[in-house]
Amino acid sequence: MRERLLAAEKVVPIRWHDGSLYLLDQRQLPLKEHWQRFERSSDVATAIRDMLVRGAPAIGIAAAFAVVLAARARYAAGGDWRGALAADCQQLAEARPTAVNLFWALRRMAECLAAQSDDTALQALEQEALEIYTSDREANLVMAQLGAEVIERDNPHPQHIYTHCNAGALATGGFGTALGVVRAAHLAGLVERVFVNETRPWLQGSRLTAWELLQEGVPMRLNVDSAAAHVMREHEVRWVIVGADRIAENGDVANKIGTYQLAVTAMHHGAKLMVVAPSSSIDMDCECGDDIEIEERNPDELLSVAGQRITVDMPVFNPSFDITPADLIDVIVTEKGIVERPDEEKMQALMCRKRLH
Repeated sequence: MRERLLAAEKVVPIRWHDGSLYLLDQRQLPLKEHWQRFERSSDVATAIRDMLVRGAPAIGIAAAFAVVLAARARYAAGGDWRGALAADCQQLAEARPTAVNLFWALRRMAECLAAQSDDTALQALEQEALEIYTSDREANLVMAQLGAEVIERDNPHPQHIYTHCNAGALATGGFGTALGVVRAAHLAGLVERVFVNETRPWLQGSRLTAWELLQEGVPMRLNVDSAAAHVMREHEVRWVIVGADRIAENGDVANKIGTYQLAVTAMHHGAKLMVVAPSSSIDMDCECGDDIEIEERNPDELLSVAGQRITVDMPVFNPSFDITPADLIDVIVTEKGIVERPDEEKMQALMCRKRLH
């Protein structure tokens, strides 16, 4: 399966070339594929905040390379460059508060720096960022295979799958988390059709997930978010498969707004919920979903479409994420293995495992 996934790869969202970071501008997809070059950490922080790059793993990878850019600039400026670098890392940390991969990547880069002398620091930081990037890609390949195996054990026939937002190659270092499983299931002949939520207000489903599936010839159908219950009833959806921006110690999951209501709907209609995320998305310092900070974004995202105002000024509630309780989740898939019906004890046992290969 790994070789088949590698052979089928068509979407890569992040590149590190000649000491510069290149990001595929996801705001312009699918109408335009535009790569933007970054040489300053502050510009990467802006790209994260403005959702040029999005998806928890991809944010973490971009932040790691941003630390390399910042360290290079601070080192060249001389003086207390390590102290000055701390301000750059803080700026990156404040770009988006919910995705734990961002803080995980920054912590890894800080630990790497602390272990190095000034003479070796820059090279070591670049190698650490590359390791974060390549490790994420490999983790996604492992999760794709594990998730597909879960689906096949449950039902070895072609079936309907439902997904929300974008947890594909564009949200990661490659292949995707939830969409990686969908890709592997498709290659294994387990997918009749994927139903894709459009995912308001940024339309990650219609602009990104649908585009990725079309690139690889996966049968799909787009629907508005509010059609979820109708789709599940009329088309006998077997699995709802989503990613995660943070998973708490007890198995509660923070993911794109709309995931919680999708989980409730799935339970009512007999569909199972699979959450696919690397172990870097698991925050064992966070006891439960109530402890996760939920990002609230600009009201203009609801009052406008593509920069065009569509309604009058009014009060707006625009949370970017919601919390799905662990008791609504059938299985969490990570590169360390799977957890069925997650709880605190099972999550702790998972994090003690070594990574699967």
